[in-house]
Amino acid sequence: MSRTFFAAELDTAASWWRIHRRDGVTLGFTTHDRDLWFGGVLHRAAPGMLPSAIRRTIELGDDEAEVEGALGHDTIRAEDLAAGRFDGARIESGVVDWASLEHAGLYSGSIAGVSQDAGGFSARLQSAKADLGVDPVPRASPSCRARFCGPGCGLSADRFTRRVTATEVDLDANTVTFDLPDPEPFLLGEMRWLDGPQTGLPMRAIARRGAALEFDETLDAGCAVGHRALLREGCDHTIATCAARFGNAINFRGEPDLPGNDLLTRYPQPR
Repeated sequence: MSRTFFAAELDTAASWWRIHRRDGVTLGFTTHDRDLWFGGVLHRAAPGMLPSAIRRTIELGDDEAEVEGALGHDTIRAEDLAAGRFDGARIESGVVDWASLEHAGLYSGSIAGVSQDAGGFSARLQSAKADLGVDPVPRASPSCRARFCGPGCGLSADRFTRRVTATEVDLDANTVTFDLPDPEPFLLGEMRWLDGPQTGLPMRAIARRGAALEFDETLDAGCAVGHRALLREGCDHTIATCAARFGNAINFRGEPDLPGNDLLTRYPQPR
């Protein structure tokens, strides 16, 4: 049976939305005054979080929307927003009958940007139609375009991923030392914490400092010795590394012999 919402002047309807973060966490909220469970997700009562009106068009332009609220809710904290945990998160929004829990989706998209001001936040949303503006055609490049152990690469992520434990954390240098015999293979690799305040947040090893690795995201003050993490080896996306280190040149997604831009500046010289 399909429910028709707002068919009467008085209706038992409330708004709901879900946030699917990149670290695998799914958060549900509703404007109702009590928590609602439907669709396999607990939607927490958040009457102070207000979604804007959703205007859907048949045009190819993006259907933008906004969500505003206070930072008092225990699942949306200022430190999480600052750490980028909500950046690029997938969004679903709709209406639910809080009596029967019948629900319908009205909007889907992603978080395009988050701003904080005076104890509150505002999230700008972009609809799925924004993907139509992305050019899917790959550009010629001397380096590999594929993500290491991702689509196109063909290598197994499990083979190059290790479960490690932090033996030293230097917050000033933004470095972590793990129980590794040699950190060099993990330079340019990805790390995800399994413990601590940044659990699930991806970071990239951008430099080696002796036995430690420096990361591109600022380490939280709660990161400590003994915290576990998943650490994946890195790749510099050159044909030499792909062939010699990984034996995967057949899957190299690049044009290693492509002349560089400096070729355009060369002119014939008289002899």
